[in-house]
Amino acid sequence: MRGVRRRGTVSGGQEVQVEIALADFRESTMEGDKAKRILKVGLPKGSLENSTFELMGHAGYQVSIGSRSYYPNISDPEMQGIMFRAQEMSRYVENGVVDVGLTGYDWILENGSDVVEIAELVYSKQRRSPARWVIAVPQESSVQAVKDLDGKIIATELVGVTKRFFEKRGVNARVEFSWGATEVKARLVDAIVEVTETGSSLRANNLRIIDEVLTSTTRLIANRGAWKDPWKHDKIDNLALLLKGAIVAKDMVGLKLNVADEDLQKVLKVLPALKNPTVSPLSGNHWYAVETIVDESVVRTLIPELKRAGAQGIIEYPLNKVIP
Repeated sequence: MRGVRRRGTVSGGQEVQVEIALADFRESTMEGDKAKRILKVGLPKGSLENSTFELMGHAGYQVSIGSRSYYPNISDPEMQGIMFRAQEMSRYVENGVVDVGLTGYDWILENGSDVVEIAELVYSKQRRSPARWVIAVPQESSVQAVKDLDGKIIATELVGVTKRFFEKRGVNARVEFSWGATEVKARLVDAIVEVTETGSSLRANNLRIIDEVLTSTTRLIANRGAWKDPWKHDKIDNLALLLKGAIVAKDMVGLKLNVADEDLQKVLKVLPALKNPTVSPLSGNHWYAVETIVDESVVRTLIPELKRAGAQGIIEYPLNKVIP
């Protein structure tokens, strides 16, 4: 049976042959569908892999995979996973190889894929913030603005989006494909278009940003045929709801505390909350149990303030999901 072969690298720089048997994947899921319904889920291989597995875990889907495997195990028996590079995910979703997948908005635009966008999920490799595709040049370059790149050579992995960016601005630049390590090529061509989260890699290579081409976030996308299937539609909807809840929860924590009747109003004035805190009377005395959800960033100043206001038995606990 014919599969798709690609070359890859592992730690230490050794090249390996990785067989991704797409035909086998299709056949196995078709056979599985005869016995039970299966949702085929595409997960991103590469920079988003670890953060995606972590997010799935918080959403309630434990994912595990061998070091050289492209077929992750998902704790939901009605899901079957396969790994693809984010760059190609939208094409496989559009073509029905998988029913649903996670990839960047940048690669949906680059591939021009006709898919259903289910949810925007703001997380990335390093931070929970959008990634930026920027135009960068060496510090010593005379280029100061996009118009200065007319007739110049630009290296990037995001060729189609970059070409449209320059065409829209009337700049006749020559855009060439770059397969990784694009920062190194900044002094071999006139400029690069590269993705960045913090800008640290660009600064390390003594490059400066002159403009932004695109802001991109991770998207949950579905095949149009799968989205029309009632069972798969509900399954994908549930996945989206839980993933969004897991992202909201990443920046929040729960707080529990006890407070005497005479201090209750002082404590409530100190507390910020997603909504009003839950206040429950404790049996047999004039004390209350208070529970709320707050932004994790305020806890280090909030807990001392609560203690001074009269709170006792303060407990902070992590959250897996917050469903508004």
